[in-house]
Order: sequence, then C-alpha cells, then structure tokens
Amino acid sequence: MKKRSVDLNSDMGEGFGPWKIGDGVDDEIMPLISSANIATGFHAGDPNIMARTVQMAKEAGVGIGAHPGFRDLAGFGRRHIGEAPQALVNDILYQLGALREFARLHGVSVQHVKPHGALYMHAARDEGLSRLLVETLQRLDPTLLLFCMESSVTCRVAREFGQPVIREFYADRDYDRTGSIVFTRRVARLDPQQVADKVLRACVDGRVSTVDGDDIDIDFDSVCIHSDTPGALQLVGATRNALTRHDIRIAAPLPVAV
Repeated sequence: MKKRSVDLNSDMGEGFGPWKIGDGVDDEIMPLISSANIATGFHAGDPNIMARTVQMAKEAGVGIGAHPGFRDLAGFGRRHIGEAPQALVNDILYQLGALREFARLHGVSVQHVKPHGALYMHAARDEGLSRLLVETLQRLDPTLLLFCMESSVTCRVAREFGQPVIREFYADRDYDRTGSIVFTRRVARLDPQQVADKVLRACVDGRVSTVDGDDIDIDFDSVCIHSDTPGALQLVGATRNALTRHDIRIAAPLPVAV
C-alpha cells in the first residue's frame, strides 16, 4: 500500500572543530528533511557544532535526535570496537545526555536516538547490547523513539519491551536478501534520480532490489540519506521532490504514547 507520509532523516553536525565531513552543506540539507540525527561527540561533533546544529534544527522545525557512536573520531565511528554491552550503553547515555542539555537550552526536546555507523550495525545483530539498551531506555524515557532497521534484533527487542521504534529505509545504501543494509565505509557518488526512484518504489510498492539480484519486501517509517555521502544535497533534493510530486507528505514521526 502506498505510503501517505514518511519521515526523511539525515545525519547532521558530523564535523569536529574546523574539520567537516562530506560536502559541508548541513545548512542547506536541514530545511529539506524532517528529522536530524545530530552527532554527539564520539564519532564526530563537538559542543559548538552540537549547539549550532540544534539551533538550525529548531529554526527549520526539524525533529532532533541523538546520533551516538563508537569512541572513534579517527575512524568516523565506522570501525568496530570491542566493548562490553554495559560500557557501550553508558557511552550512548553520555552522548544522549549532552544533546539533551543543548536541546533544553534552546527550548526543544530530543525526539529520538539513533546509533551511528558500526555501533548501529553491532546493535542490529547483538541481542545482549540491544536488550540492555532498550531496558535502559525504558527506565530513562519509554517514549523516546529508537531508529533501527525492521530486520534488526534491535527492532524485535524494542517491540518486545514496548519501546517505540522508527524503522528506517536507506536510500544511499545497498540491501542484501535478509533486508539488512550492506555496511560500507566509503560510498561512491550516486545518481540522484536513481536514488529518488528507489525511494519512491519502496514507498509505493514496498519493494527494493538487493545486491543478490533479488527483489524483497520492505516496510519502514523513515528514509535515511547520509549527509556525508558525496552529493548528499542533490540526493535529498531529488528524493524530496519525487515524494512530494506523488503526494507523499514528508513529516517527522509523531510522538508515541506508551
């Protein structure tokens, strides 16, 4: 069934000091999306960038999410780090807390949490980490939205506990036949129209092609386009235009009452 509305999210604030990741066009991407995953300092981001990005999201009316990663500035959080689940959850809470204070300062709230990169993929297949993370969120904020893939362990565990999930579709990543994205550290420049067509097909037909040459069913609540993908602004623009031309509204997820 064709979707009537969908969230459009992107990773924001992924620089550090004077360094920028990707094309450095957060200010142009922000008004085109409905949810921003703001880097919280471990894989990217620093206090000044976080404060500025929260302000940008507020001005654009964009939902704010924490984007915690592995403690890996040098590898942009895309290298796996072996840590016990409790240590990783503590790292996530530390980063979430930092963003919450900047959000409070600007009179807005944190809508969601979405682990970054290798941490996201680790949680997607690690039951111990996903279970501890969700149990902790239940104690901390049972209404906080958790972004994850529908095929992930994270999604299954969150549903078990009643933590609201937002299932993601990745416009700028390939899928395998299990419905999981194919993790990569470097993404080549993509054709904006092909990306937009891929998203539109997923929204209208609920199908996506895989690297194995198959078509699989896919369901989701939010479309992700990474801001560090080369040409991200063009990808977001083309996708937004395709959706609105087909009367699919772009809107942040509604708060969930639990």
